[in-house]
Amino acid sequence: MTEPAYRFTSTQDWFTHNVSSWTPLIEDVKGRTSHPRALEIGSWEGRSAIFLLNELCNPGGSIVCIDHFDLLTTAAGKERFEKIQHNLRSAGNDNSRVIPQFSFPALMLLLEEEIGKQAPGFDWIYVDGSHEADDTLLDGELCWRLARKGAIVIFDDYHWDAEPEDSQHHPKRGIDAFLKLHEGEYVRLSDPSHYQVVLRKTTDMRIGFLVANNGSQPAEAFGYGVNLALAIDSFFSMPAAVAVKTAVQHTPGRISIYIVDCGLTEDDKRELRHCIPGSRDVTLSFLPLPEDSISRELGPVWAKLDLFRILPIERVLYLDADILVRADLTSLWHTDLQDRALGAAPDIGHPMGHDSVESHPYFNAGVMLMDLAKIRETGNRLLERAREMRDAKFRDQDALNLHFKDWVPLSLRWNAQGLGTYVLYPSADRERLKLDEMNDPAIVHFTGPVNPSLVEVLNPYVQPPTAKPWGYLGSPGHPFCEEWWGALAKTPYAAYATSEGRTSKRKEVMEQRISEAAEEFRNRVQEAMNVFKFRKEEDALA
Repeated sequence: MTEPAYRFTSTQDWFTHNVSSWTPLIEDVKGRTSHPRALEIGSWEGRSAIFLLNELCNPGGSIVCIDHFDLLTTAAGKERFEKIQHNLRSAGNDNSRVIPQFSFPALMLLLEEEIGKQAPGFDWIYVDGSHEADDTLLDGELCWRLARKGAIVIFDDYHWDAEPEDSQHHPKRGIDAFLKLHEGEYVRLSDPSHYQVVLRKTTDMRIGFLVANNGSQPAEAFGYGVNLALAIDSFFSMPAAVAVKTAVQHTPGRISIYIVDCGLTEDDKRELRHCIPGSRDVTLSFLPLPEDSISRELGPVWAKLDLFRILPIERVLYLDADILVRADLTSLWHTDLQDRALGAAPDIGHPMGHDSVESHPYFNAGVMLMDLAKIRETGNRLLERAREMRDAKFRDQDALNLHFKDWVPLSLRWNAQGLGTYVLYPSADRERLKLDEMNDPAIVHFTGPVNPSLVEVLNPYVQPPTAKPWGYLGSPGHPFCEEWWGALAKTPYAAYATSEGRTSKRKEVMEQRISEAAEEFRNRVQEAMNVFKFRKEEDALA
């Protein structure tokens, strides 16, 4: 069998020495896909393209070659273009394409083409185009958006000797900038002394933009992610770790987490930072309370009313610290608020409010999807209402309900409250709710006090009593209590999830609650005795 009659210039072989180092990488890619797609920037006469076409893309694969060929305006450019076309045909594989353009417009063309494909992206990308540092950086950036997870990406000329390596006219500066920018998104497979930089991409492909008349793509393609907010002090840093960890665990893609610092220590912040993965898609920021915040004036429980002033965003999903996320939050995030300020789930305990507020549908403020731009329109009045209601039964929640009477009802799946306790008790208001939405909740909200008083524990109308998992009583009868402890075990607070950790302070708090109840009982008896004595003295005088 005769060899194909390739037309290569013998004095311009800048590729063949790479065959030995590329071959194991090719085997790795072919082991993961039967139809590998290759892309190269800077093809010249096609030596590397022919190798990839024969070794990587045969059979079933394909290659795209980008080279400007002087835009076919010169004799030399036309000659190289004819040679590569001839060489690709001679390889006997029709799955090749040559784009005779500079890399930037060619890559933008490919990005637009890939948007609508079922399986977009490339498994092998070779960057060997311009030697200018900025061009190399731009080629790398656009190619990275075309690289599938697991793709091999190779930069050539890292130690090119025609220019000083620190020059802006040398590709090394551009490659180093790319490596720094995408740190954490790849495994480097080549030694720093090697002439080529070889990477395996470890993150998902993200084209990063849409084009007109392509409205079928998800909103994430615009670069928008989920914004989460919590407002906590040191006392709630441990449960907040569960909220943060489980939210990130179940919600893929870009997440920005904002924690309003109501009194956190540096240790608290460090432990909370350790709850997010090493992914560049998740960021966490701690925001201080302004000196004139309503929470500094009235107490940390009011901090969620300060969100519209503190957060540098227009929309946020607020979460109390005492929650467990069990499902992807993306669909909740995309809920249409219908030009209203917030969406929330009904309050299971008081679906139509309570004695301290007028009777109307009443929401639980532990999970709220908030349009901060809308809230800012009446923000000052909201803060005035907070001051007026500083002594309300449920304080911030009562103020929010009176201020935002027109809210978007969310499914109870997004804020499952009272499970295993008061949700089981009949109520005319509760019968109006779709309680079956909590059968498999996406967010479990552990309502009730952390350490209930003995009066609350013995209350015959609410049994088992409501309490949080980490308090002295635990959450007796709650179907997701152990799942919460399992989630805590995966945070930096794992020691608290052990049997020793759970019981370490329970005895102390229990004795304190018994002592408080005994003292209250003695006071009540004394009050009764004083009343009896007073009446007896009155009778004697009469």
